[in-house]
Amino acid sequence: MFSKKNNNLEERIVKVILFILALTSVAALGLIAFFIFREGLPFMLDYGITNFIFGTEWFPLQQVYGIFPMIIGTIVVTLLALLIGAPIGIAVAVFLSKIAPQRLVKIVKPMIDLLAGIPSVVYGLFGMIVVRALIRELAHGPLSGYLPANYQTGYSVLAGSIILAIMILPTIITISADSINSVPSEYYEASIGLGASKWQSIYTVIVPAAKSGIVSSIILGMGRALGETMAIIMVAGNTVAIPEFGWKGIFSPVRTLTGNVALEMGYAGPEHRQALFATGIILFVFIIILNSITLAVVKKKEA
Repeated sequence: MFSKKNNNLEERIVKVILFILALTSVAALGLIAFFIFREGLPFMLDYGITNFIFGTEWFPLQQVYGIFPMIIGTIVVTLLALLIGAPIGIAVAVFLSKIAPQRLVKIVKPMIDLLAGIPSVVYGLFGMIVVRALIRELAHGPLSGYLPANYQTGYSVLAGSIILAIMILPTIITISADSINSVPSEYYEASIGLGASKWQSIYTVIVPAAKSGIVSSIILGMGRALGETMAIIMVAGNTVAIPEFGWKGIFSPVRTLTGNVALEMGYAGPEHRQALFATGIILFVFIIILNSITLAVVKKKEA
């Protein structure tokens, strides 16, 4: 009897501790949101939300704050990174889950995990030395007669997208592989039993069954790309301009929302500082939208 009472007491204590820890996480998120909105929202209301979001010029010294070029730059770099990284990540996940021998998986999987732990500044250095140089050679070589001079430096949408694609690979590969491995083996065996080849079974049965997890991995990878700062600053060029429409646009330098905040917060005056916090609000809204989409995908999978 005494032991049972002790067990109940311990269980209650553990529940209280876990509840407090969970509440702390929620409180931390709430405080961050409150702080960002408190600093940035009054500025947005005074300056005009539409003027701030859709303004095409950013001149803090003249009290002109338009972040539309940074929004477009962020979206273009992120989407191109997904266009490069998502197919590679999904292909690697399929290979590791259904094709590669276990000995190879044991070698490759830790390398992918290590890729997730590399500091972003190292990715940025790699982008500056290797990726930018390759793009610069291309811009000065076969494309030299088609690109403006400021597009030939190598600092560009393409350089930023390649680096971000490499950075989001661990997220996409790990989550996609887990989702593929969670598909019941009976699906694959039934497909093989009906006469389908190994590749047909993977392509028409396994991957569609793991679709929700794969989509979630891509969305989470997008969130990772949206939030990246240091690496993108080092390779994107940081020019406040809307990229040119068409293939030339991928060679143009851009500035992202995160890069804008990181570059200018150190010397910003009071109003300028509020504008940068307002930029943080836009980023915060982007992340909320992505998380909401991820939750909707997960709930759809559970249903």
